[in-house]
Amino acid sequence: MLDSLIVEHRRTDHQFTVYRSGDQPALETWLANHGAATESRPLPPGGPDPFIEVKTDGEVVGVIGVNAVERLLEPPVVSLGDRDDISKGYEVLFKALEKTVFSGMHRRDLLAVSREIEDRAFRIGEGTLRVCFQTLSMFTSQTDVYRTLATETALDIHIHGVEDWTPPAITGITYHTKAAEQFEPYWALAYDGGPDEAYACGLVAQEDSDEYTGFWTNESAIVEEIATTLRTG
Repeated sequence: MLDSLIVEHRRTDHQFTVYRSGDQPALETWLANHGAATESRPLPPGGPDPFIEVKTDGEVVGVIGVNAVERLLEPPVVSLGDRDDISKGYEVLFKALEKTVFSGMHRRDLLAVSREIEDRAFRIGEGTLRVCFQTLSMFTSQTDVYRTLATETALDIHIHGVEDWTPPAITGITYHTKAAEQFEPYWALAYDGGPDEAYACGLVAQEDSDEYTGFWTNESAIVEEIATTLRTG
């Protein structure tokens, strides 16, 4: 099940070092509050803008500007396809921070990551997008977004969840229901990238007491694992 993917990625050691001057940036607090190993180091006078150094298993894998990441902590308010910073956001979320297992995540956090995946799928306009909304009633607030995805693209969209509500029939969307124990704890998305698996991206999170533990990924093989688990149960 999806929980095995979370357990697997917990074995990876990530370290975030925030280089800053003055007040502590919001992102540093966010990382620490979400269970990520984080430390701070000062910037010299006249030094560069605040940035984060990301290490995985002791090796530097990326450097991110603090401002670029902080803009992604709030779900975007613009419509699908209207964002002019999607490339920057995609790079930050799915390359530097991917496969980091975060704890204590909230729905707002997951919505921000989900919007990145949905916007990527919208822009590519082809391929298969699978989404687990835990219960189908949670799809209610997302109906307009997914109607746009289905009617304005050639995406093959599959919505998974516990059957507690009857969603509207939308051409291009197929609904799948299974037992509560299979889907109810999980929020998951898997987009296969359409014509190019390099665009594949996914998210898995498990709910516990109104908080979530999970990760996002840009690795096509892991995205396929997520999709297969949703498809086969």
